[in-house]
Amino acid sequence: MQFQQLAYFVAVARTRHFTRAAELSRVAQPSLSKQIRSLERELGAPLFSRARGNITLTPAGEALLPLAQRILTDLETAKREVAELAGVRRGRVRLGATPSLCAGLLADVLADFHQRFPGIELHVEESGSRDLIRNLGRGELDLALIILPLHSSDPDFSTTPILRENLVVASSATRPSPNRRASIRITELQGRPLVMFRRGYDVREATIRACRAAGFEPQLAVEGGEMDAVLRFVEAGLGLAVVPSMVLRNRPGLRGTPLSRPRLLRTVALARRKDVEPSHAADAFRRHLNDYLLAMSPEDLGPDLEVLLTSVGTPPRPDDRPTLS
Repeated sequence: MQFQQLAYFVAVARTRHFTRAAELSRVAQPSLSKQIRSLERELGAPLFSRARGNITLTPAGEALLPLAQRILTDLETAKREVAELAGVRRGRVRLGATPSLCAGLLADVLADFHQRFPGIELHVEESGSRDLIRNLGRGELDLALIILPLHSSDPDFSTTPILRENLVVASSATRPSPNRRASIRITELQGRPLVMFRRGYDVREATIRACRAAGFEPQLAVEGGEMDAVLRFVEAGLGLAVVPSMVLRNRPGLRGTPLSRPRLLRTVALARRKDVEPSHAADAFRRHLNDYLLAMSPEDLGPDLEVLLTSVGTPPRPDDRPTLS
C-alpha cells in the first residue's frame, strides 16, 4: 500500500467523481483509476460502487476513509516536523475553538502569538465542542479549545483544563436591569423571554438543564442563533440570555448579571490527540497560550474567570472539576 494510493482514494471519496479527483490530484484519470484498482486488489475488497456513474463508498471504503485521512494527516505532520528540524522557521497551527472563545479571549491571544511568531500560519475553525472533537479525531485540527466534559469515549484525546468561567445573565444596557440586586437567581428567569442558542451549544444545554432543575421550562423569545446573533438580539431588547462572561467584553450595549448560587460554571480545556506528536508550531502555540493566561492580572480576568494552570505545561490543581453544572 502506498501513500499516493490513499491520497487518490480520499480524493475520489470526497468528490465522488474519478475525473474531478484526478484533476485535483494533478494526475491522469487512467493512472488514478489504476492505482485505486491496485489498492482494492491489495485490500481484497472493492472500495467504490460504480453503478451508472454514481460513485458511492462500499462498506470497506467507509471503514478505510477515516483511517486513510488520519494516515495522510500524520504524513503531512511528519514532513513539517522534518522541515522544521532542518531549520525552516515556518509552520502552521490548525486551531479549533468554540464561538464564545472566538468572540472573547482568542482574538487577543492570536494577535500576541502572531507578533511573536510571524512565520507561523494560523488556521482557525469556529464550531461547537462536539464538532471540534470530531474534526480533531479526523486529523483536521492540531489543537482545539473545547468545553468539558468531553463528549467522546475515544481514549486517544488528551485534555488540559485551562480556565473556569461563570455564566452570567446578559441583558440590554439600554433597558432596566433584570432585578435590583447585584446577582440573579435562576428561578427569576421563569416567565422571562430568553434568547437561546442553537442546538449544539453547551451553554444552551446547561441553561435548559438548570431551568428544569429549578422546576420550570424556559420561555424562548428567539432561538437558534449563533453567538454574535444572540448577543445582538439581547442588545436589541428581545430578551435575556445566559452566556459566558468573557463574551461581554467590549460590549457596552450589554450588561452582565452574575447568577446566584447555585452558579452555572463551565471549564475550558485545550484538547489534542494523544497518538500524534504535536508539531513545533502547535507546541509553541500551546506554550504561548499558557504563558498568556498566567500573565493575566486579576483585573484582566475579572471576577468571573479563573485560570486553572499553575505553571507552563503543568496540569491543573487536583480539585479542578472539568464540568459544566
